[in-house]
Amino acid sequence: MLSLRPTEQVKARVAVAVMAGKGAAVASRLLGRGGGTALPGLVAERVDGTIVRDLGRQLGRGSVLVTGTNGKTTTSRILARALQEARIASLHNREGSNLMRGIASELIARAGPFGRIPAAAETLGLFETDEATLPAAAASLAPRAIAFTNLFRDQLDRYGEVDTVAALWRDALALTPKDATLVLNADDPSVAELADGWAGPIHWFGLDDPAFATEQVGAVDARWCRTCGGSFAYSRRYFAHAGWWRCTGCGRARAETETTATDIRLELERATFRVSGVGEVTMPLTGLYNVSNALAAVALAKILELPAAAVVAGLAGVRPAFGRQELVELEGRRLRLMLCKNPAGANQVFRLLAAIDPGPGLNVAVLLNDRFADGRDVSWIWDVDYEIVKDRLAACWASGDRVEDMALRLRYAGWPSPEAVKGPAALLDAVLAATHAGNDVFLVPTYTALLDLRAELARRGAVREFWKND
Repeated sequence: MLSLRPTEQVKARVAVAVMAGKGAAVASRLLGRGGGTALPGLVAERVDGTIVRDLGRQLGRGSVLVTGTNGKTTTSRILARALQEARIASLHNREGSNLMRGIASELIARAGPFGRIPAAAETLGLFETDEATLPAAAASLAPRAIAFTNLFRDQLDRYGEVDTVAALWRDALALTPKDATLVLNADDPSVAELADGWAGPIHWFGLDDPAFATEQVGAVDARWCRTCGGSFAYSRRYFAHAGWWRCTGCGRARAETETTATDIRLELERATFRVSGVGEVTMPLTGLYNVSNALAAVALAKILELPAAAVVAGLAGVRPAFGRQELVELEGRRLRLMLCKNPAGANQVFRLLAAIDPGPGLNVAVLLNDRFADGRDVSWIWDVDYEIVKDRLAACWASGDRVEDMALRLRYAGWPSPEAVKGPAALLDAVLAATHAGNDVFLVPTYTALLDLRAELARRGAVREFWKND
């Protein structure tokens, strides 16, 4: 009877897991059940529970992780484009499937039939990582850097309060190589706290433009210092609890930043700003939150020693991820898809809508679902400042699985008779009936509502399935 040595057993197990995962990917697409961004990894993990470690540690340039409540996908895509401009091979879960099964699926897709990744020695792993998945990802991939974009309240039924996520992140750092670099948002006191007790290198990023300081802060998820219980005082606040802060108790304060955005100019379809060590940059994304996301990507690019020219070109050439300021043409209308899944992100989107020139008025639809991927608890919509656009609306709609709840919230916000429309097909028909060719329509969905909406847009030939996008 043939017996295999332990190393041969591992290689055989990896090869079987990869083939099982690849088979699941083919089946998923043939059956129209998605793009194979999660199922292959789920199947492979059943065969080899360490498949991410076994494949990921083949990468000669190591791996970097990007996590946070908001901005993970955008930050990762900016860095991926900069890597492309720098001619550095990378492996990236670009569709945003950011649980361990999604990371495994991307690794499997690139692996050969015997479990080896071609050109692995010259390849970097870039993995967007779900907040709660970070400990497992850090343990498996031994990253050389981790970027933390922000920490806001999100999906209370899944994550709990922000303290729960912060504790998970500290657990992840205990499993991270001590020479890894933490890329931390200095403007967010909850993220900044991760520096406490970290002996390895830290790279700070943050905003520095007083023109964007505001008293209209929206929902705040960090009021008190976890070190001493003191309250935060701000000399400048940009949104929510992000800004130039200081604890009134222990004196802990915002750090000086190595990667900083100044001279920020925001338009409907682009943002221009200066970045320390890089110069003036322009990207086809807008909003102060996306400037912060860009800084996280630039900070990682600096750690990876990418040329400044590659960073500038990467920012200029990045394409929006599906649903993140994605522009879709439908019968002459410009549909602008703006994913919102928690109060902090939604408030930033509506502040952006309040700041742009509405022409004859804004056309806005808000889509609210409460499925597992959205979070079952939809009480967060009462922390969103929908009121700031109430006097700028030409037409408005509520839709999604929780259409009645959304319509009620918008009525309380003073929106003029928001039309309640069930289902994405009926919503698009209503939008087309109420608008004209050349009009902009802003569609603001939660995550699964976005998937439903894009599926209908794909049926109408306006978009491709999200896993086929660049």
